[in-house]
Amino acid sequence: MDPEPKLRDCAVTTLAFVVLLWGIKLGEWAFDWPLVTLGVYPHSPQGLAGIVLAPLIHGSFAHITANTLGVMILGTALLYGYPRSRWWVLGMIWLLSGIGVWLFGRPSFHIGASGLTHGLFFFLLFISMLRRDRRSIALMMMASLLFGGMFWGVLPSDENVSFEYHFFGGAAGTLAAWLFRRHDPKPPEKRYDWEDEADIEPVEH
Repeated sequence: MDPEPKLRDCAVTTLAFVVLLWGIKLGEWAFDWPLVTLGVYPHSPQGLAGIVLAPLIHGSFAHITANTLGVMILGTALLYGYPRSRWWVLGMIWLLSGIGVWLFGRPSFHIGASGLTHGLFFFLLFISMLRRDRRSIALMMMASLLFGGMFWGVLPSDENVSFEYHFFGGAAGTLAAWLFRRHDPKPPEKRYDWEDEADIEPVEH
């Protein structure tokens, strides 16, 4: 049996990724690096590198601040709730969202981790419907309460926001939920004393 994931370890791992994102942004600002050109640029061979690099790059401090909480909470939820499939799910969302943008996005540089966060949100949402165990439902409710607005993020609203990244991230997360719905064992159901007592057959006198 796989060891039970520890919430603290999952949070620390996600925090390390958030620190990396901020380190990249601070380095870009301090050294005046034009990292935006490393984003996904649809239909351009040089834009292919952005499929891997774009989630690490943000256009402004407001941009990275807006993504930080989602990365931290949704990333921790993935690592904690789905220890066997988490890296497969993360890689699938990361790559497929970028590929979708490269194939179908508007002619502009697409950057930021919001495709990743939308993918995580839709993964947590749909896998809870497929698995229906207590942990997955609890994680889905938490995600919906805090980030329910991501439902609308997949629709075009602001020309300066890559709804394409949101859309294909959400699509990748939904596909990952279907593919990995049985990959992780369900957590053991908690039994209460009164349930054990109910299983005892009465003795006739």
